[in-house]
Amino acid sequence: MVNLDLYRVFYTVAKCGSLTKAAEELYISQPAVSQSIKQLENQLGISLFNRTHRGMELSAQGGKVIFSEVERALALLKDAQKRIEQINNSASGTIRVGASDTIFEYFLADKIVEYHQKFPEVKIELIAGYTPDTIEQLKTDRCDVAFVNLPITVDQELQLYGNCMRLNDVFIAGNKYKEELNAPVPLSQLKQYPLILLGKDTVARQSLDNFLGSMGIDLQPFMEIGSWDLMKRLVQSGMGLGVIPREYAATALADGTLFEVKTDPALPVRSVGMLLKKNASVSYALHSFIDGFRKNS
Repeated sequence: MVNLDLYRVFYTVAKCGSLTKAAEELYISQPAVSQSIKQLENQLGISLFNRTHRGMELSAQGGKVIFSEVERALALLKDAQKRIEQINNSASGTIRVGASDTIFEYFLADKIVEYHQKFPEVKIELIAGYTPDTIEQLKTDRCDVAFVNLPITVDQELQLYGNCMRLNDVFIAGNKYKEELNAPVPLSQLKQYPLILLGKDTVARQSLDNFLGSMGIDLQPFMEIGSWDLMKRLVQSGMGLGVIPREYAATALADGTLFEVKTDPALPVRSVGMLLKKNASVSYALHSFIDGFRKNS
């Protein structure tokens, strides 16, 4: 097997014309340089240098014969290394981001725009789906990073970075209920109102049911739907009460088309987490996208 380090020492000695200067350039000892030259000469079966009072000169039948080829080979290796460094330190290619439509809209949209402005050469694929679908996409290598609603069951194949965004679930209502729900309401009393909730297959609904169940409260929905936007529209129309992260209803709460129903106790805080597949290679482009999320989690 070719020992590239021996040829690098040979090339440096030939270029410097001195064992001492070569040792200084290579940051190794002079005996180590001398030993490397002897080892390479033994492997090749030729003398590479003539030792003179002026220093080290390439031998006519040894060092001079191979010098140009060694120089060219080392230059090619250096170019190859530079290309790899450029790939690893420049944002290019494609990153595939998996999340729900809501997480894209309320959490990731601004960050994606900011990233695109900084790295316009990177193609960004957005893969939308509910949390279970997004996790499956990541596990089957159909996306590179996933943002999901927590809590989720820990998966040994994945690395979780939690608390990328806090979600404060609250009950909301339209003006129809504003007068009668203007003071904190015990959660158990909300069963007398029509409730519009997400489907049971969503993390948000499962989290709500688990919390209520821990207190022995069973709130049956009047209607189950599949999106926060539809929930807000139906609640605004007076069809019932909904449960939504305050962050996702901020605009409607601010302009008064919805109001927050204070409950006793308040619903627990959830969060959005980021998932990466363990031991998967991370390109510079992907690293640049996820780095901020990892630091904040």
